[in-house]
Amino acid sequence: MSLFLVIDILGTVAFAISGVLTAMHKRLDLFGIFIIAFVTSVGGGTLRDVLLDVDIVWMQNMTYVYVIFLAATFAIIFRNKLNYFRRTLFLFDTIGIALFTMVGIEKGVQMELHPIICVALGTMSACFGGVIRDILCNEIPIIFRKEIYATACILGGICYFLLELTALNPSWVVIISGSVVIVVRILAVKFQLSLPSIYPKGEL
Repeated sequence: MSLFLVIDILGTVAFAISGVLTAMHKRLDLFGIFIIAFVTSVGGGTLRDVLLDVDIVWMQNMTYVYVIFLAATFAIIFRNKLNYFRRTLFLFDTIGIALFTMVGIEKGVQMELHPIICVALGTMSACFGGVIRDILCNEIPIIFRKEIYATACILGGICYFLLELTALNPSWVVIISGSVVIVVRILAVKFQLSLPSIYPKGEL
C-alpha cells in the first residue's frame, strides 16, 4: 500500500467524522448524517478528479465507500465519547485538510502540472468537501470567512515544493508539509489570527 493511498484513506476517515459531527450538531436524521459524511469526505477529491479528467477515485475503489461508512458509524456510536464537540470537530477537520492537501498536490505532480496549479489542486481537495458540507448544513463555509483555513493549505503546499528542492526523503517532505498545515491552522485559531478585513469595524 502506497504512502499516498494511506494518507488518502486517513483523510477520508477524518473528514467523514468531521461531517458526522457537523450533521449531528444540526440534528439531521440518520440518512442526512451519512450523506454529509460522504460529501465531506469525497467532495473536494471528486471536483479535483473532474478537473484533471481522470477516473473519480471513490467510484473505482469501493474501499473509500466502506471506509466512510465505517468511520461514520463509529462516530455515531461513540458520539458521547467525542467530548468537547468544537474541539473534536476542529481536530478532525484540521487533520483532514492537511492530508488532502498533500494528496491533491501529489495528483498534480503526477500529471506534471505547474507547482502553482498543484498547490491549487491540493487546496481544492482539502477545502471543497468542507464547503459542500457547510452549504448543506446552512453554514457560511469556513474558507469564505476570515479564519485562516485555505491559507494554511497554501502554505503547506509552498513548503512541499521548497522541500522538494532538498535531498530530503519524499516521505518526510509529505510529513513536514502536512504538519505545516496543521500547525498553521492550530496557531491561527489559538491566537485568533485572520486575514485582514476590508470592512470598517461595525460594518455588517
